[in-house]
Amino acid sequence: MVAAASVVAAVGTVTGLLTALGADHGGGADRAGPQASRSVRLDALPVSPSPSSTSSPSAEPSRSASPPPTARRATPTPSPKRTSAQQEPRPTTVTGLYRHPDSQVLDWIRAHPGDPRQDVIAARIAGHPAAVWFTDHTPATITARVRAVTSAGAAQGRVPVLVPYAIPDRDCGGHSEGGAPDLGAYDAWIDRFAAGLGSDEVIVVLEPDSVAQSECLSAGERADRFASLARAGRVMKGADPAARVYYDAGHSGWHAPAKQAAWLKQAGAASAASSDGVFSNVSNFHTTADEVAYDRAVLDSLGGPSGLGAVIDTSRNGNGAPPGGQWCDPAGRKLGRAPTLTTGMGRIDAYLWIKLPGESDGCRGEPGTFTPSYAYDLAR
Repeated sequence: MVAAASVVAAVGTVTGLLTALGADHGGGADRAGPQASRSVRLDALPVSPSPSSTSSPSAEPSRSASPPPTARRATPTPSPKRTSAQQEPRPTTVTGLYRHPDSQVLDWIRAHPGDPRQDVIAARIAGHPAAVWFTDHTPATITARVRAVTSAGAAQGRVPVLVPYAIPDRDCGGHSEGGAPDLGAYDAWIDRFAAGLGSDEVIVVLEPDSVAQSECLSAGERADRFASLARAGRVMKGADPAARVYYDAGHSGWHAPAKQAAWLKQAGAASAASSDGVFSNVSNFHTTADEVAYDRAVLDSLGGPSGLGAVIDTSRNGNGAPPGGQWCDPAGRKLGRAPTLTTGMGRIDAYLWIKLPGESDGCRGEPGTFTPSYAYDLAR
């Protein structure tokens, strides 16, 4: 993984969620099983069948790298037509975010009822909704696995957060490398992913790092990737008009807003047919205030419909970014704001836990696995 990545730290956990792969998670007293937990495990879901993955899950850790010192945020003057003060928070028709009933943290809690850290981890981490990652390229099962999550959310009147993470050349060959074999296969996978969305409201965090980390590609490869991302947004919104699709804006310590917005526009993020806005800070640590300012600057540079907004990963940003660009399970970090669809902030649609707190970037535990000591340090 590149030092500037916002991202998932190692193959497997990406943002920390459950793993929609269907394999069992094991767990020791201080390190959950070998499986990366980035996508959610669906074997316990009561709603649609959850067939096992046809290939072994790739451990893709959460991407939590901070950019080099040269990648600083430069906030341009907001456009007079669309200042953040003129934008009202986006209304939502549902009562809240969906909490998946199975995850690595819940597995650990069930397996260690006498652990003295259990109460804190259960109350402050396991009790909150978090994103569900889909990280493996398994076309035969992806529709059913997505449908299992969206159907369960719809049954509760709550909004699931889904993270498709299978773009080719994912993470530029870093810890979270993997994905579909080529863009044609990816496009077909997205079609099957979209078929599982249903007709209710869902939030799709489309391919973390796919835009911000695209400099590793040639100009032609980048253009092809952006065309596939624009197509992905169109396909998902066409399949489920209630779906809200957000595109990768990196984070406030990485690219300047104007540079990021130029790429985002090429990737379809300024089009209402593809996009509802941008996401930032996935698996990273930058403060909510910095991300709000950065996202608004990106949106001002991006243009597009006035209703475009942003969602921010607040899972581990309670103490802000660590010094020196540290990204791998840095010490001294704390939980950030709880996930919510009601931020009270113009153009900020939600605070989300995209990376599940306690899932290691690869230094405190195996990449993508739940590490109780790390979770406890974040939560206490």
